[in-house]
Amino acid sequence: MSAPLKVAVLGASGRMGAEAVKAVGAANDMELVATLGRGDSLEILLETGATHVVDLSVPASTEANVRFAVEHGIHAVVGTTGWDDAKRESLTALLSKNPESGVLIAPNFALGSVLASAFAATAARYFESVEIIELHHPNKVDAPSGTAVRTAELIAAERAAAGVAPSPDATETQLDGARGALVDGVHVHSVRLRGLVAHQEVLLGGEGEQLTLRHDSYDRASFMPGVLLGLRTVASRPGLTYGLDGYLELGR
Repeated sequence: MSAPLKVAVLGASGRMGAEAVKAVGAANDMELVATLGRGDSLEILLETGATHVVDLSVPASTEANVRFAVEHGIHAVVGTTGWDDAKRESLTALLSKNPESGVLIAPNFALGSVLASAFAATAARYFESVEIIELHHPNKVDAPSGTAVRTAELIAAERAAAGVAPSPDATETQLDGARGALVDGVHVHSVRLRGLVAHQEVLLGGEGEQLTLRHDSYDRASFMPGVLLGLRTVASRPGLTYGLDGYLELGR
């Protein structure tokens, strides 16, 4: 039997971080060696011999955290938002100098959500219209959600590959924001409401029909199977993987 993965959780005092601490601690093939919060030194990762980190910190810290991990040969599973194209490109360049390190950046760890986004992207090439509604708790710091942005990117890529025209929209006048944000040509609408956790609908419309794909996370425990899958897989996938769908072999 192989040795357990030595895992450290960054952002361990947050809501997602606390769930990750419980999930890693309960996994038979993992050992929780460190829990770091704001202000804790990353040198603790080296002192504890961590081989893997789960970064669930904040956008202002995540890039430095992950770069430290890569530079010290520690694999990283990242659920923190803020990884735009420029930051991912910079990380890819760093990984090219550390070819044995693996990093997964996942906008969403809920397996159902990842599958729903993949299904929506496949379906979007067959419908004239597509829009996204994402709904989260009011403490969420970003809008649209990383999941919605990732879903829009996947949908846009599929529609472009199939030569599908932009969704029709004859709107001539509107209040600011009435049509939501435009992400790669896909309208995304954000709802922030007390009582919600994480929810998304993709609405696809054609002549005389509508297809709705919806996923709901009612508890942050729903994200933990994806976190554990990421930890178990990341070392075997050197370089940067963006999106948990990259580990699910959905093309097969």
